[in-house]
Amino acid sequence: MNIEMVFGNFPVLESVNLVFKKIEEVHLQEVYTIYDNDKVFEYCGIIPKHNLQTVNKMISHFDRDYHKKSRIKWGIFQKKQSNKLVGIIESMDFNQKVNMVSIGYFLAENYWGKGIATESVGALVKFLFEEVNINRIQAEVMPANKISKKVLLKNGFIKEGLLRQASLWSGKGVVDLEIYGILKEDYMNNLY
Repeated sequence: MNIEMVFGNFPVLESVNLVFKKIEEVHLQEVYTIYDNDKVFEYCGIIPKHNLQTVNKMISHFDRDYHKKSRIKWGIFQKKQSNKLVGIIESMDFNQKVNMVSIGYFLAENYWGKGIATESVGALVKFLFEEVNINRIQAEVMPANKISKKVLLKNGFIKEGLLRQASLWSGKGVVDLEIYGILKEDYMNNLY
């Protein structure tokens, strides 16, 4: 794992239609729009935030987590509207012993169903395997979150199992989670 590819200088990623870059204070209104919507977090272990100042503090926490090398959150921006943040994608739980990382993502409701999540996950997977040299990427998904499971399957992830009552998620209590994973060898085999 080349952790410096992630935490050396903040990496800017690009895909066909999207740019992934650091979330700054100038994006406060778009970040607030995402976090203020209860529907966005229906299947997440995140409690919606209905206070602008709370969301503003969160943006500085994104920076703090990055400097602690524990988590990186990219803003997802459409290339045609380069300063319009439409979602957030993240990598966390970097386990250097087994060369593994977890990912998560969520979009502003207005951008659901447009292929943005699928393209975003594809771009992040490419970066993590090809640049960071990760061996395993995983994601935890609530069983009822059919859309997110489709996004992962389209990107080559495999459903590996159900963790029954295995996690405490904020605002949800103890929940079942399905675990999806992809190995570098799976990814490389899908390229050819």
